[in-house]
Amino acid sequence: MNKNIITVIASVGLSAIAAYGIVKAATPASIDSSDMSYTPVGMTRTVNLAMSDYPDFTYAAENAVEAVVYVQVTSTSPQSEYIDPFFRFFFGDDYQSRDRVRQGSGSGVIIREDGYIVTNNHVISGATDIKVTLNNNKTYNATIVGSDPATDVALIKIDAKGLPVLQFADSDKLRLGEWVLAIGSPLGAELRSTITAGIVSAKGRSMQNYDGEFKIESFIQTDAAVNPGNSGGALVNKSGELVGINTAIVSTTGSYAGYSFAVPSNIVRKIVSDLIDFGVVKRARLGVTMSAIDEKMADEMKLSSLDGVYIHEVEKGSTADKAGVKEKDILVAIDTFKVTTPASLQERVNGFHPGDKATLTVIRGGKELKLPVVFKDETPENGSVADDGTVNFYGASLKATDEGVLIVSAGNGKLAQAGGMDGFVILYVNDQKVKTPEDVVSIAKKSRRSIFIEGLTPAGRPGYFGFGKD
Repeated sequence: MNKNIITVIASVGLSAIAAYGIVKAATPASIDSSDMSYTPVGMTRTVNLAMSDYPDFTYAAENAVEAVVYVQVTSTSPQSEYIDPFFRFFFGDDYQSRDRVRQGSGSGVIIREDGYIVTNNHVISGATDIKVTLNNNKTYNATIVGSDPATDVALIKIDAKGLPVLQFADSDKLRLGEWVLAIGSPLGAELRSTITAGIVSAKGRSMQNYDGEFKIESFIQTDAAVNPGNSGGALVNKSGELVGINTAIVSTTGSYAGYSFAVPSNIVRKIVSDLIDFGVVKRARLGVTMSAIDEKMADEMKLSSLDGVYIHEVEKGSTADKAGVKEKDILVAIDTFKVTTPASLQERVNGFHPGDKATLTVIRGGKELKLPVVFKDETPENGSVADDGTVNFYGASLKATDEGVLIVSAGNGKLAQAGGMDGFVILYVNDQKVKTPEDVVSIAKKSRRSIFIEGLTPAGRPGYFGFGKD
């Protein structure tokens, strides 16, 4: 009897132990949220789902928003107005020109505590009055330090000290899919200091150029919501550093449709540095006509990839010409930077100053060549004569007319920034009558400090502007 009882007890004990083991084996282990990783079978990459990698935008948003400002702009433009025939006796013409006042707005980013603010050129272009409102609601009058239409970057300044600033980040280190914040004033003052989030959708984007002007474009594309009024505002990373200046959207309605574009911070930093130091952009120039590599071209030339740009033409006497670049070369690198598209090449060249040295890597006849290069200034000297006979004067093109000296193209140099415009007729320089572009250049050369120009606006009204010499 005792033996049977012991056998039953032992059986129950063993069953309990077996049941516990089965339950233990079937129960999942506790999950450590600090190391949630998953490696699919057959793949070598690891997707890290650590809790620390989930984005927290509070620090970036709360700090960066203090350095983003609201920019209010007033501009005037000539407008012709039809005159009733009854009044022709008094006015002598069917049309009368009068100035039209326009109001606009955008955003800006404080980059120095002493009041330097970067924005878009199209925000302040033609402005006669600029007001800047900080995030603390203080408003200041602003002046234009300089602008660069080629990159759509401008620099303005307010008289203030101790301002919050955004630090520049290296935009080249941005990765596809990285989180970013767009900060600005979409649709006007009522939505000031709006913050939206998105990811980097693409890099090195270019957009169709409808006006035919020279452009340097290598945009960061994001899906952060951006609308009119965000122009000139900040694109920042998770650390609250400036990675771009919001500039444009692509939309069929004029409002945000999922595609926004920003000028990379590396381009912006170089432009504003030049404007502060020199008053103009000291831009290096390569002097080539190029296109992207397509599959047909790669097959014909037996290229191993579609990276690089195909050189169609090399300008005689240019930087590329003196370095030994030839037509039909494939330019694949500048120093250690790999060239993948025309936009990437433009962005890299824009980072150099005249006189800087680099090494170009080209493929010619299936062989890789290293070509040392010294970059030249793209801006022609004052008084130089172009192929069309016009004379360069502080970035503008001048020619003689019966009335005086016509500004054929104001360009984007000091003359344009001071108020010079296409179609303006120069009559006097520093109170001296001028008849030819050579007169303008000669008088300006003799001036010790500044140049004051008087003449007629495109509407035929008296106008004047001035600027300091280099």
